[in-house]
Amino acid sequence: MIRSFCNALVLPALAICFAACNAAGPTVVNSNNAAPKPAASGMPQPTSSVPGGLTFKTPDGWTQEQPSSNLRVAQYRLPGEGGSADAGLAVFFFGQGQGGPIEDNFDRWVGQMQKTRDQAKTEKLTVNGMPVTLLDVSGTFSGDMMSGSTAPQPNYRMRAGVIESPRGNYFVKLVGPEKTIARWDDSFLAFVKSAEFKK
Repeated sequence: MIRSFCNALVLPALAICFAACNAAGPTVVNSNNAAPKPAASGMPQPTSSVPGGLTFKTPDGWTQEQPSSNLRVAQYRLPGEGGSADAGLAVFFFGQGQGGPIEDNFDRWVGQMQKTRDQAKTEKLTVNGMPVTLLDVSGTFSGDMMSGSTAPQPNYRMRAGVIESPRGNYFVKLVGPEKTIARWDDSFLAFVKSAEFKK
């Protein structure tokens, strides 16, 4: 009798409890006690605009500097690592039809490394519709007027290129210790491939 009475009280109470829980919706337990955060998006690379309408994206780790010569339209410092000296990259632009033929520049640049053309590598590609010719040569850098140094620098490497834009050729020249250039080789290619002509 008592057991039947208790069952009569307990069953309706459980039914009311289940109904209340269903009305409130499901309960979600977060073991971290924190709302999930969206993945952080990478910051866009800074864009450098140079005279003539060309833009470049500055790779992470590079430092943009004030050009040391009025012949330079952009200048960057690429830090060395493990005791290696920094490398320097300069962009030159002289205007439509100025700056001389690509091959003449390459011959002169290879000579600055005390090498001959058959000891240098060249590569052609197209970047955003513009023809680009790249140069890669290692040796002893004899310096030049543009770099401000004339002391021979052994175990150096030069990565250079000419970008043929609708408004004239842009000359890109990176020089530094072989170890430093090797560290930034991919970044150099990314920099060149980011070149875009703004009409």
